[in-house]
Amino acid sequence: MQKNRIILGVLEMIVALAAIPAGISMIISPDGSGMGLDLAWLDRSPFETFLIPGIFLLFFNGILQLTGAWLTFRKSMVAGNFGMAVGMILIFWLLAQIYYLELTHFLQVVFFIIGLFEVYLGRKLP
Repeated sequence: MQKNRIILGVLEMIVALAAIPAGISMIISPDGSGMGLDLAWLDRSPFETFLIPGIFLLFFNGILQLTGAWLTFRKSMVAGNFGMAVGMILIFWLLAQIYYLELTHFLQVVFFIIGLFEVYLGRKLP
């Protein structure tokens, strides 16, 4: 259905537009200062700086989501499966964030719900 495709593409764009600048900021300022992040948040994680999480954020939740939006709006036959995949990546990213950082923020809930919708809508596409 066309409506599902539009919603999926818009959600993928929202995630990409949030993740790309955040990922770039974490790569440029691995100490987190570019976004006001505290290195102490990483104490329970396997990372000493935000460099690797920034690369992951930029690629998996930024570039791949942007690619998903492009595939969705181009009506690619793989858009549904790709949408489900990026939705699952987003969900796992957020679960890892909550586990390692022991932080919860309302945006984590918002993006978790977006990830669930991406999986659902991706499943609905032909």
